[in-house]
Amino acid sequence: MRSLSAVIITFNEERNLGRCLASLKGVADDIVVLDSFSTDRTEAIAKEHGARFMQHAFDGHIEQKNRAITHALHPFILSLDADEALDDSLRKAVLQAKNGEADGYTMNRLTNYCGSWIRHGGWYPDVKLRLWDSRKGRWTGVNPHDRYELDAGSRIEHLPGDILHYSYYTLADHIRQVNYFTDIMAQANLERGKRSNLLRILFSPLVKFVGDYVFRLGFVDGYHGFVIAMVSAHATFLKYAKLRDLQRVRP
Repeated sequence: MRSLSAVIITFNEERNLGRCLASLKGVADDIVVLDSFSTDRTEAIAKEHGARFMQHAFDGHIEQKNRAITHALHPFILSLDADEALDDSLRKAVLQAKNGEADGYTMNRLTNYCGSWIRHGGWYPDVKLRLWDSRKGRWTGVNPHDRYELDAGSRIEHLPGDILHYSYYTLADHIRQVNYFTDIMAQANLERGKRSNLLRILFSPLVKFVGDYVFRLGFVDGYHGFVIAMVSAHATFLKYAKLRDLQRVRP
């Protein structure tokens, strides 16, 4: 059986962290919480649940998650965000995977939005690679959208069960996060040489809304499905509008 280290990065996660850590009890042999100098009870909650707590200034999601792995005691890693937790089926599957031979394991993520479980609009199954041999991969992507990438030829299997993602408790939470993330995305896209223009600003939000709400069946999730599609379209608008503003400052 492979020993397992669970790795979580945090900043002011007292509302979520206890639930996340409780779901790891009996599954993880080691738990690392790498914090970005929280000012709430995050540290106390981590220690109450037996996690090893350490801190480092936040310099990007990809950078922080790669850094957190270096503190793990074991190379077999389960990575969760603080607002996520394993459901019972996934807990059992992860335990079985400790006896498995694959290099990485994917799993579905089911999101709770303002009290409703969202199963359409492109939000489910939202497959994530979250369990892997850290000697055979690394966190990559473009901040804030990180992804773990295993080396070519790695064996990947899919586990039953869901990561339960408690994303936003209120619409205001969602809008604040969109504003924060689109700042990061616009800057990252500028550095990658991407460009924005009036056509993208005008039509990309419309394409995003129709795609999520109509073609990906967001309307099946009722009122919250409509809200999510609207906010996602707004996020698309902000991403390109902010990028255009940055282009004007640094053409």
